[in-house]
Amino acid sequence: MRAVVHLLLAVGVFHLARAQESSEILRLSKAAVAFPGELPCPGWSCDCALRQVGCCCATSRMHEVEDLTYTRLTDMWQSIKQLDRSVQETIGGRRVAFTASGIPSMHCFGPFSIDVSVPYNTVSLNHGDGYNPALGVFTAPRAGLYSFSFTAYSRRASAGDHMFFQLQLLRNGEVMASVWEENREDSEDSSTQGLLLSLERGGQVYVLLRAGRMLCGDAAGRNNFSGYMVHGM
Repeated sequence: MRAVVHLLLAVGVFHLARAQESSEILRLSKAAVAFPGELPCPGWSCDCALRQVGCCCATSRMHEVEDLTYTRLTDMWQSIKQLDRSVQETIGGRRVAFTASGIPSMHCFGPFSIDVSVPYNTVSLNHGDGYNPALGVFTAPRAGLYSFSFTAYSRRASAGDHMFFQLQLLRNGEVMASVWEENREDSEDSSTQGLLLSLERGGQVYVLLRAGRMLCGDAAGRNNFSGYMVHGM
Protein backbone atom coordinates (compact mmCIF):
# COMPACT_ATOMS: atom_id res chain seq x y z
CA MET A 1 0.00 0.00 0.00
CA ARG A 2 2.83 2.37 0.86
CA ALA A 3 4.52 1.64 -2.45
CA VAL A 4 1.35 2.49 -4.36
CA VAL A 5 1.03 5.78 -2.53
CA HIS A 6 4.67 6.63 -3.34
CA LEU A 7 4.07 5.76 -7.01
CA LEU A 8 0.97 7.93 -7.22
CA LEU A 9 2.83 10.74 -5.53
CA ALA A 10 5.70 10.50 -8.00
CA VAL A 11 3.30 10.51 -10.98
CA GLY A 12 1.55 13.55 -9.58
CA VAL A 13 4.81 15.39 -9.09
CA PHE A 14 5.85 14.53 -12.71
CA HIS A 15 2.62 15.85 -14.21
CA LEU A 16 2.83 18.94 -12.07
CA ALA A 17 6.37 19.58 -13.31
CA ARG A 18 5.27 19.08 -16.92
CA ALA A 19 2.36 21.45 -16.42
CA GLN A 20 4.67 24.04 -14.90
CA GLU A 21 7.13 23.57 -17.78
CA SER A 22 4.41 24.01 -20.41
CA SER A 23 3.14 27.04 -18.55
CA GLU A 24 6.64 28.50 -18.48
CA ILE A 25 7.15 27.88 -22.21
CA LEU A 26 3.80 29.49 -22.97
CA ARG A 27 4.71 32.45 -20.79
CA LEU A 28 8.08 32.88 -22.54
CA SER A 29 6.43 32.55 -25.96
CA LYS A 30 3.90 35.26 -25.09
CA ALA A 31 6.69 37.44 -23.77
CA ALA A 32 8.63 36.95 -27.01
CA VAL A 33 5.59 37.81 -29.11
CA ALA A 34 4.99 40.93 -27.04
CA PHE A 35 8.68 41.95 -27.06
CA PRO A 36 8.99 45.07 -29.26
CA GLY A 37 12.69 44.69 -30.09
CA GLU A 38 14.78 42.21 -32.07
CA LEU A 39 15.07 38.77 -30.50
CA PRO A 40 18.68 37.57 -30.00
CA CYS A 41 18.62 34.21 -31.83
CA PRO A 42 21.84 33.69 -33.89
CA GLY A 43 21.60 30.89 -36.45
CA TRP A 44 17.82 30.83 -36.83
CA SER A 45 14.81 33.13 -36.85
CA CYS A 46 13.13 33.69 -33.52
CA ASP A 47 10.73 36.10 -35.19
CA CYS A 48 9.75 33.31 -37.56
CA ALA A 49 9.49 30.71 -34.81
CA LEU A 50 7.62 32.72 -32.19
CA ARG A 51 5.80 35.57 -33.88
CA GLN A 52 4.52 34.24 -37.23
CA VAL A 53 2.00 31.41 -37.38
CA GLY A 54 2.70 28.91 -40.19
CA CYS A 55 6.13 30.34 -41.01
CA CYS A 56 8.75 27.95 -42.41
CA CYS A 57 11.77 28.60 -40.24
CA ALA A 58 14.02 26.65 -42.67
CA THR A 59 13.22 28.92 -45.64
CA SER A 60 16.43 30.90 -45.40
CA ARG A 61 18.54 27.77 -45.12
CA MET A 62 16.62 26.14 -47.99
CA HIS A 63 17.37 29.14 -50.19
CA GLU A 64 21.05 28.83 -49.34
CA VAL A 65 21.00 25.12 -50.26
CA GLU A 66 19.16 25.89 -53.51
CA ASP A 67 21.70 28.57 -54.45
CA LEU A 68 24.62 26.27 -53.63
CA THR A 69 23.05 23.39 -55.60
CA TYR A 70 22.44 25.63 -58.61
CA THR A 71 26.02 26.91 -58.50
CA ARG A 72 27.41 23.38 -58.34
CA LEU A 73 25.16 22.17 -61.17
CA THR A 74 26.25 25.11 -63.30
CA ASP A 75 29.91 24.32 -62.63
CA MET A 76 29.32 20.65 -63.47
CA TRP A 77 27.58 21.58 -66.72
CA GLN A 78 30.46 23.83 -67.74
CA SER A 79 32.93 21.04 -66.94
CA ILE A 80 30.92 18.56 -69.01
CA LYS A 81 30.80 20.99 -71.95
CA GLN A 82 34.56 21.52 -71.73
CA LEU A 83 35.13 17.76 -71.58
CA ASP A 84 32.89 17.28 -74.61
CA ARG A 85 34.84 19.92 -76.54
CA SER A 86 38.11 18.24 -75.61
CA VAL A 87 36.82 14.83 -76.70
CA GLN A 88 35.57 16.23 -80.01
CA GLU A 89 38.91 17.96 -80.63
CA THR A 90 40.79 14.75 -79.83
CA ILE A 91 38.55 12.58 -82.00
CA GLY A 92 38.64 15.11 -84.84
CA GLY A 93 42.42 15.33 -84.64
CA ARG A 94 42.77 11.57 -84.74
CA ARG A 95 40.85 11.28 -88.00
CA VAL A 96 44.00 10.87 -90.03
CA ALA A 97 43.79 7.90 -92.40
CA PHE A 98 44.24 7.12 -96.07
CA THR A 99 43.94 4.23 -98.49
CA ALA A 100 45.16 4.33 -102.09
CA SER A 101 45.55 1.60 -104.68
CA GLY A 102 46.48 0.98 -108.29
CA ILE A 103 49.44 2.08 -110.38
CA PRO A 104 49.46 4.51 -113.33
CA SER A 105 49.49 1.72 -115.91
CA MET A 106 47.73 -1.66 -115.87
CA HIS A 107 50.53 -3.00 -118.06
CA CYS A 108 53.85 -2.23 -116.39
CA PHE A 109 55.02 0.52 -114.07
CA GLY A 110 58.75 0.78 -114.72
CA PRO A 111 61.48 -0.03 -115.15
CA PHE A 112 63.15 3.35 -114.52
CA SER A 113 66.78 4.36 -114.40
CA ILE A 114 66.34 5.85 -110.89
CA ASP A 115 64.29 5.01 -107.82
CA VAL A 116 60.71 6.33 -108.22
CA SER A 117 57.97 6.80 -105.62
CA VAL A 118 54.83 4.88 -106.54
CA PRO A 119 51.89 7.27 -107.12
CA TYR A 120 48.97 5.05 -106.11
CA ASN A 121 46.32 6.86 -108.09
CA THR A 122 42.98 5.53 -106.81
CA VAL A 123 42.28 7.16 -103.45
CA SER A 124 39.33 5.70 -101.54
CA LEU A 125 40.03 7.38 -98.19
CA ASN A 126 42.01 10.47 -97.25
CA HIS A 127 40.94 11.83 -93.84
CA GLY A 128 43.14 14.76 -92.91
CA ASP A 129 44.31 15.20 -96.54
CA GLY A 130 47.71 13.79 -95.69
CA TYR A 131 48.14 11.67 -98.82
CA ASN A 132 49.17 13.22 -102.15
CA PRO A 133 48.23 10.84 -105.01
CA ALA A 134 50.25 12.79 -107.58
CA LEU A 135 53.46 12.08 -105.67
CA GLY A 136 52.45 8.97 -103.74
CA VAL A 137 53.63 10.67 -100.55
CA PHE A 138 51.91 10.81 -97.15
CA THR A 139 52.72 13.90 -95.06
CA ALA A 140 51.79 13.74 -91.38
CA PRO A 141 49.41 16.61 -90.47
CA ARG A 142 50.34 16.20 -86.79
CA ALA A 143 52.87 14.34 -84.68
CA GLY A 144 51.90 10.87 -83.59
CA LEU A 145 52.27 7.13 -83.88
CA TYR A 146 51.11 5.85 -87.28
CA SER A 147 50.38 2.44 -88.75
CA PHE A 148 51.30 1.81 -92.40
CA SER A 149 50.96 -1.12 -94.76
CA PHE A 150 51.58 -1.71 -98.45
CA THR A 151 51.10 -4.59 -100.85
CA ALA A 152 53.14 -5.23 -104.00
CA TYR A 153 51.52 -7.30 -106.72
CA SER A 154 53.02 -8.18 -110.11
CA ARG A 155 52.87 -10.78 -112.83
CA ARG A 156 54.93 -11.58 -115.87
CA ALA A 157 54.50 -9.15 -118.74
CA SER A 158 54.58 -12.13 -121.10
CA ALA A 159 55.39 -15.85 -120.99
CA GLY A 160 59.00 -16.56 -120.12
CA ASP A 161 59.64 -13.11 -118.69
CA HIS A 162 61.54 -12.67 -115.50
CA MET A 163 59.38 -11.35 -112.60
CA PHE A 164 61.49 -8.66 -111.08
CA PHE A 165 60.14 -6.18 -108.50
CA GLN A 166 61.36 -4.52 -105.32
CA LEU A 167 59.51 -1.93 -103.26
CA GLN A 168 60.67 -0.09 -100.17
CA LEU A 169 58.73 1.95 -97.63
CA LEU A 170 60.66 5.04 -96.56
CA ARG A 171 60.23 7.49 -93.70
CA ASN A 172 61.89 10.84 -94.45
CA GLY A 173 64.21 9.13 -96.93
CA GLU A 174 65.17 6.24 -94.63
CA VAL A 175 64.20 2.67 -95.59
CA MET A 176 61.85 1.13 -93.01
CA ALA A 177 60.59 -1.99 -94.84
CA SER A 178 61.05 -3.77 -98.14
CA VAL A 179 59.44 -6.49 -100.32
CA TRP A 180 60.83 -8.08 -103.45
CA GLU A 181 60.47 -10.95 -105.90
CA GLU A 182 62.97 -12.24 -108.44
CA ASN A 183 62.31 -15.53 -110.23
CA ARG A 184 61.13 -17.18 -113.46
CA GLU A 185 58.98 -19.87 -111.85
CA ASP A 186 55.96 -17.83 -110.66
CA SER A 187 53.59 -16.26 -113.16
CA GLU A 188 52.39 -13.79 -110.50
CA ASP A 189 53.13 -13.00 -106.89
CA SER A 190 52.44 -10.49 -104.11
CA SER A 191 53.94 -9.41 -100.81
CA THR A 192 52.67 -7.29 -97.94
CA GLN A 193 54.41 -5.34 -95.20
CA GLY A 194 52.95 -3.53 -92.18
CA LEU A 195 54.64 -1.51 -89.47
CA LEU A 196 54.26 1.24 -86.87
CA LEU A 197 56.19 4.48 -87.25
CA SER A 198 56.44 7.62 -85.13
CA LEU A 199 56.26 10.85 -87.13
CA GLU A 200 56.72 14.50 -86.37
CA ARG A 201 54.37 16.96 -88.01
CA GLY A 202 55.43 17.25 -91.65
CA GLY A 203 57.18 13.87 -91.65
CA GLN A 204 56.80 11.95 -94.91
CA VAL A 205 56.24 8.29 -95.75
CA TYR A 206 56.13 6.82 -99.26
CA VAL A 207 56.72 3.62 -101.22
CA LEU A 208 59.63 3.51 -103.64
CA LEU A 209 60.12 1.31 -106.71
CA ARG A 210 63.80 0.53 -107.05
CA ALA A 211 65.63 1.41 -110.27
CA GLY A 212 65.48 -1.30 -112.92
CA ARG A 213 62.47 -3.02 -111.30
CA MET A 214 58.85 -3.06 -112.45
CA LEU A 215 55.27 -3.91 -111.46
CA CYS A 216 53.08 -5.43 -114.16
CA GLY A 217 49.48 -6.44 -114.78
CA ASP A 218 47.70 -4.71 -111.90
CA ALA A 219 44.27 -4.30 -113.50
CA ALA A 220 42.37 -4.91 -110.23
CA GLY A 221 44.18 -2.42 -107.97
CA ARG A 222 46.04 -5.07 -105.99
CA ASN A 223 48.93 -2.71 -105.33
CA ASN A 224 47.91 -0.54 -102.39
CA PHE A 225 49.27 1.75 -99.74
CA SER A 226 47.42 2.75 -96.56
CA GLY A 227 47.99 4.26 -93.15
CA TYR A 228 46.31 5.85 -90.14
CA MET A 229 47.26 7.60 -86.93
CA VAL A 230 47.09 5.37 -83.85
CA HIS A 231 47.42 8.24 -81.37
CA GLY A 232 48.81 11.74 -81.19
CA MET A 233 52.00 12.74 -79.43
